[in-house]
Amino acid sequence: MKFGLPLLGLNPRAFPEVAQVAEDSGFESVWMPEHLILPAEMPPTYPYSDTGYAAINGDTPMYDPWIVLAAVAQATERIRLANNIYVVPLRHPFVTARAVVTLDWISRGRVTLGAGVGWLEEEFDAAGLDFATRGQRMEECIDVIRRLWTEDVITHHGEFFSFSDMKFQPKPTQKPTIPIEIGAHGAPALRRAGCIGDGWVEVGSKNFDTFTKRLQIVMAARRDAGRDGPFEVTSHLGSSLDDIRRCEELGVTRMIVGPRSDPNFKPADTTRLRKEDFIDWLKRYGDAVISNA
Repeated sequence: MKFGLPLLGLNPRAFPEVAQVAEDSGFESVWMPEHLILPAEMPPTYPYSDTGYAAINGDTPMYDPWIVLAAVAQATERIRLANNIYVVPLRHPFVTARAVVTLDWISRGRVTLGAGVGWLEEEFDAAGLDFATRGQRMEECIDVIRRLWTEDVITHHGEFFSFSDMKFQPKPTQKPTIPIEIGAHGAPALRRAGCIGDGWVEVGSKNFDTFTKRLQIVMAARRDAGRDGPFEVTSHLGSSLDDIRRCEELGVTRMIVGPRSDPNFKPADTTRLRKEDFIDWLKRYGDAVISNA
């Protein structure tokens, strides 16, 4: 089992040091959330909470994940660098492909693109993009991005993007290319993860039954598409050894766990997450759980 650490709740200047400790404690990857812009009044449309409200609001600081992860790359040697989740259809695929391949080179091949369609309609409206077609837009984005990363001369004429005889260098250091793992919970997005993803990042499952049903949709779509080879299944469902062993039995290959998802986490200051508390939790979790998983 691999273990991923969500990088949130701290000043980004602390992330490189925290990632160093995570690497030493047995974590395989760090995961950076992101939004491009947030409305002043958040709507109750967040799909992963009972209330419909996210744990963020318009005053929550958001940082560019590629800049933060580049700083983490320079402070670490082995840990993978990923997004949970990057809203791919908000950007032109040229922009995403360039940012990710740059991090791939800086990190010597340690980047994973965690991709999602996004859930916040107001964010798309502010960017002048159609929220309703974001799924189709993401599929086309991923197709273009992969072609930019693997083909010499690229021509593409699709519903959202069109260009002829273009070149893109450098190609990724990772071969055959940079993995793209798709965050999904609804049936169309789950099928998309199976059909075009190099992995599925589970989000919002409340229990193992829900998770199992969603995984079945992903893997059925993967079989129907005739895809084989490595496929990562990443879950947020629990942090204890019992949770991890059950997830492993279901086919999970990576758990994303952090101090806020661990019921045993008892910070010295309950009003804010301090770097010292974060680091202490990493060391204890590495010794108590990761080393025994």
